[in-house]
Amino acid sequence: MRGRDARKKIKILSFSLFDTGETILGALAVSTLFPLYITKHVDVKVYSFLYSLSYLISFLFALILGKIADEKGLRKRFFSIFSFLTFLSLSLVSVFYNLPYFALIFFLLMLIFHQQTMIFYNSLLLNFEERGITSGIGVAFGYLGSALSLLFLAEKIKGENSFFIVGLIFFLLSLPAILFLEEVKGKAKIEIFKIFSEKRFIFFIISLLFITEVANTLIAMMGVYLREVFGLQDFEIYKVIGLSAFGGIFGGFLWGFLTDKLGVNFTFPLGFFLWITFLTLLYFSEREALIFVGFLGGLSLSHLWTTSRVFIIENFPKETVSVRMSFLSLTERVASTLGMSVWAIFLLITDNNFRLSALLMIIFPILGALTFFLKVYKQEKMQ
Repeated sequence: MRGRDARKKIKILSFSLFDTGETILGALAVSTLFPLYITKHVDVKVYSFLYSLSYLISFLFALILGKIADEKGLRKRFFSIFSFLTFLSLSLVSVFYNLPYFALIFFLLMLIFHQQTMIFYNSLLLNFEERGITSGIGVAFGYLGSALSLLFLAEKIKGENSFFIVGLIFFLLSLPAILFLEEVKGKAKIEIFKIFSEKRFIFFIISLLFITEVANTLIAMMGVYLREVFGLQDFEIYKVIGLSAFGGIFGGFLWGFLTDKLGVNFTFPLGFFLWITFLTLLYFSEREALIFVGFLGGLSLSHLWTTSRVFIIENFPKETVSVRMSFLSLTERVASTLGMSVWAIFLLITDNNFRLSALLMIIFPILGALTFFLKVYKQEKMQ
């Protein structure tokens, strides 16, 4: 019995350590180091276009590879292969640091490989009995890894070796999952076009897209919002955003626990109301309440990342999990573009009224809730 409990804890820790490495890679290489480096050599618009194009290519690859993985039972194997390829391609960015265009090619390859890794990583959640708390602990570890990397690593790793160092950290934190997580059982013949025709699944993805748009816009623009609306200095902005990370860590454990105890079909829809509450409070908040609002923002983000992948596993055929997780990845990437575009339009309409523009984003969780309850929850009750 003790041996079984020990193996269970090792598996959860292995799953969570990968999430830590993945967020460190995202926070340092994707969001900070590479954009600052490459935009000295390549026009920002060109880089942005190629960045977006890489995610479209990644989704198309994911559908094909997900189909193969689901049909042949290769989810864990593909996870291991693409974890290594992510490390290798990011290391090659360091090798070609003085040849920016070659470095850009390998970075774009890294983005594609990394997305495949994430899809098969999420598929491995099938191996766990308590999927909510496992997913939640992974999210909590991810927030912790992101915060620690920005606080202690960002200033210390610079220059051509920085990408190799980040890639190595990512791969070392991937190794426990590669070594200790098991291959997911289950094979099935996959018809991708049939999945596209499943109304309940597609409407779920649409409802998820609506709240992911708010989440990604919040992540991208919160620093600017705090500066423009409240006149905060940089160190004060870091404090508020840092508190939101604590909200994410706490939320990972909270939503994971509630997902297992109450069921994901109860906990996932709470996200719509969380985001409506957050955006409303953000509009009316004064400077003194920002720490609480930041904490609530982290709580809302962790809810989204914790429950969405569990909802897919629990509500749709498990044999098709890899293909379906590719749609989850797509929502995150499409949301980044759409959310920022709508935010820019709202700023234009309101004459750069940041407070009102943020409040107008409330339309997304409202539309998400309507889509979910009318098209996803209703169909579940009819089945």
